[in-house]
Amino acid sequence: MGRKSPYPEEFRKDAVALYRAAAGKRTYAAVAADLGITAESLRTWVRKAEAETVPGRRDAGGSQAEELARLRSENARLLKAEKEWHLEREILRRAAAYFAREVK
Repeated sequence: MGRKSPYPEEFRKDAVALYRAAAGKRTYAAVAADLGITAESLRTWVRKAEAETVPGRRDAGGSQAEELARLRSENARLLKAEKEWHLEREILRRAAAYFAREVK
């Protein structure tokens, strides 16, 4: 895992682009065979490229501490939103009860 790839970065990017251009019509093994590499190498490069393009994905890098901080922040935001939602729901419930009495 810590070993440097014998393939240049440009070659890896081109291989990923070639696989993506096949749009699911060709397997990792078929594309890799054309390039003279293993299917697992290509699969790893594609996954790495996908992880780099998807924001917030843990595979894209960053430490566990950063991921934990991000998740705690998101959790706090969601808890606050839930509290506001409950308050809004209670206000609407009271308003509905008030107007129901008025209609009678």
